[in-house]
Amino acid sequence: MEKIASFTINHLTLEPGIYVSRKDKIGAETVTTFDIRMTAPNREPVMNTAELHTIEHLGATFLRNHETWKDKVVYFGPMGCRTGCYLILAGDLESKDIVGLMKEMFTFMRDFKGEIPGAKPEECGNYLDQNLGMANYLADRFLKNTLENIDDAHLNYPA
Repeated sequence: MEKIASFTINHLTLEPGIYVSRKDKIGAETVTTFDIRMTAPNREPVMNTAELHTIEHLGATFLRNHETWKDKVVYFGPMGCRTGCYLILAGDLESKDIVGLMKEMFTFMRDFKGEIPGAKPEECGNYLDQNLGMANYLADRFLKNTLENIDDAHLNYPA
């Protein structure tokens, strides 16, 4: 079996950032999968499921309600390794195209207070596994440490 592309990225040197993971053609359309890497793999602790679950709920809600981007959102959700999330958008896009969107989304997540969208038992299959305080903290950390001063090294996978 061929190794899939995401397993060819050296996770020992990968830093938090926004990376194009892949581009796929569906008929005449292109969809772009982004690797929104929030922690340094194998060097920093992974995110716990509760805060990552909250990030998923907040991020998906924000994106699907965004005035400009809502019709391009295919998927937003956590990576199995718990070091970040995947964002799939319709269009042939580059990392630099969504930096502003990511700043908006992570600011929304950092500042969010109140009832987590979709976190009632009738709305979610694991509604008790949420941690808003840690989701706020991790969003703030990603904003300050990565998004506020993002450069090409954090927009393109390392060679």
